[in-house]
Amino acid sequence: MSRILLAYSTVDGHTQNICDRLRQHLERQGHAVVMASLSDAAPTNVSSYDKVVIGASIRYGKHRQEVYDFIRINQRALEDRPSAFFSVNVVARKPGKDSPETNPYMKVFRRKSAWQPALLAVFAGKIDYPRYGFIDRQMIRFIMWLTHGPTGAHDCVEFTNWASVDAFGHRVAHL
Repeated sequence: MSRILLAYSTVDGHTQNICDRLRQHLERQGHAVVMASLSDAAPTNVSSYDKVVIGASIRYGKHRQEVYDFIRINQRALEDRPSAFFSVNVVARKPGKDSPETNPYMKVFRRKSAWQPALLAVFAGKIDYPRYGFIDRQMIRFIMWLTHGPTGAHDCVEFTNWASVDAFGHRVAHL
């Protein structure tokens, strides 16, 4: 079976949770999986893996710079093996914004990144107001008010379709 790297960039931990779900799915199929945060010491030897998956969350309309830096540093190795990318954002909770072809953040990613992975996915994220600091909570509540999302200061709403995450894991296993 394959040795798979799941590299992720997360602000509040939900992208890591999605990677953990993917890890469990892939390990049940016999793959050896390593998870690594791009905020920590990201793996530099990407070429030691058979497949690479990168997951990245959106905060205030952008993927974090560490995602693009990791891709730039490892682009050759990423292009030399089966690879995948997924974006986690709350916009994906809306029908018509939940696919790689229609999600605005995935469209920006595809324009900004020279790396074009074989497999793309978009997953709806999570709103967890109690976990946010005061400024983030107010900013995100305002954004949700504008986009008709949950705004209660104590709301914790998970929009992730876990069956879609599992289906993506199945596709990664067969890359």
